[in-house]
Amino acid sequence: MSEIQLRPHDRLVDDLVARLEPVRPLPSPGRRALVWAGAVLALGLGLLAVLELEGLRGPHPAEAPLVLFGAVLTALSAAYAAFATSVPGRPARWALLPLAPAALWIGASGPGCLRALAGPGLEAPHAPHGCFIFLLGVSLPLSVLLVLMLRRACPLRPNLTAALGGLAVAAAAAALLAPFHPLETTAVDLMVHGATVLGVIGLNGLAGGRLLDRSRR
Repeated sequence: MSEIQLRPHDRLVDDLVARLEPVRPLPSPGRRALVWAGAVLALGLGLLAVLELEGLRGPHPAEAPLVLFGAVLTALSAAYAAFATSVPGRPARWALLPLAPAALWIGASGPGCLRALAGPGLEAPHAPHGCFIFLLGVSLPLSVLLVLMLRRACPLRPNLTAALGGLAVAAAAAALLAPFHPLETTAVDLMVHGATVLGVIGLNGLAGGRLLDRSRR
């Protein structure tokens, strides 16, 4: 009698085992960050092919290479931190990784801010809304790609992970803007850039956090 009762359970276990499929482990955070960075580079090369390179003309401020280096380093470190915090068990202190590069990026922009404020009569050779459109237009596909890549993991702090992704996207968009934007900017330019970067980070943190939250799925 007991043997007859056990047989359905055995069949159930056999069915479950037969349906099991091997789970492919996620690549390391560094490898995933490099894949995303490759997509950023491909987008930049595509933009170089179709847009006019205004930022490569004329004299450049001495701090311009440092600003660009800080933005690139911020994008890479924030992307790594986002992928690292998306893996359960990884400590939240990975979120501190992009702080130093971000400080370099912002701090190197300081002399340009001072010159812009000291010379309010300077006119930009372009409309500031063009920078706004560029930054948002570049940030949208990069954000979508990053969220799709992050959804493969199971972030326990989805808003933190998404905000780090937003920082990576905003820094990457700012770095891609440099070849198409005169590097000597006005105060209006700087305010537009700053507001757009903060907006990208905030929107990613809120919207991306909802998409990454498995409790909502």
